[in-house]
Amino acid sequence: MTETRQPRTPQRQARISRVLDQRQKGLALVLANIHDRHNVSAIYRSCDAFGVPRVHLYYTDTAFPVLAAKTSASGRKWVESVRHTRAEDLALRLRQEGMRLLAAGCSPAAAALDEYDLTLPTAFILGNEHRGVEEELLALADGEVVIPMYGMVRSLNVSVAAAVLLAEAARQRRRAGLYERPSLSPEERERMYAAWIRS
Repeated sequence: MTETRQPRTPQRQARISRVLDQRQKGLALVLANIHDRHNVSAIYRSCDAFGVPRVHLYYTDTAFPVLAAKTSASGRKWVESVRHTRAEDLALRLRQEGMRLLAAGCSPAAAALDEYDLTLPTAFILGNEHRGVEEELLALADGEVVIPMYGMVRSLNVSVAAAVLLAEAARQRRRAGLYERPSLSPEERERMYAAWIRS
């Protein structure tokens, strides 16, 4: 089932305005060489669902997957994508935006997800399905975060991990009232509204 262009009704305009007012400028994801298109599509859907306005794509040795124009990929049109090929440029861009970089992993140095204050500007780095987060990104991260698990399985699918990370960030931010305070500048909001209303 493919999506069709929606009419510009007052209800749709109001919904777009409400969603933009809840976008969390201080929350981002970095996708590092994630190759499975189903994982990438699911991550974009989670980003939209939890109010993440922008995803940073770090693809150095893996092609960005082709996403089908189906409902499963529909989240991508509501989330901006920024491409990077150098780890240093990626880190610089995020730090200029005031972000702390947290790499998802399970090394002894990783702290549990709920030990972090995720009301602070945070970018989660998610690595390749097989290799995890690249060494050059780990070296630039401010910390490593692990999702506590209590079963025999020691890792989650990357798209599931993204949803868990964002759900915890959303829980903390909702309790702090951040979804009730618009974070986009008037210029950013106007630009995004104009793009969304045409989609």
